[in-house]
Amino acid sequence: MIREYIAMAMKRARYEIIEGAEPYYGEIKACPGVWATGRTLDECRRNLEDTLDDWLLLRISKGMEVPAVGKASIKPGAKVA
Repeated sequence: MIREYIAMAMKRARYEIIEGAEPYYGEIKACPGVWATGRTLDECRRNLEDTLDDWLLLRISKGMEVPAVGKASIKPGAKVA
């Protein structure tokens, strides 16, 4: 369930080049506040996935709503097998 969610969310990530030491910027609009930067596109992707992991863990642990991403969803209080 969580792996499917992460995979679906990462497919929806959008990247752009910005000015700065870490010019690659990525975000997942369906997941408010999930964004990352990196020196390379690959680093940015890894950082974005790490940020998404942390964001999910926080929301799940606090019983907060996790917005659906495509067909992937996680319900607060759902048991994870």
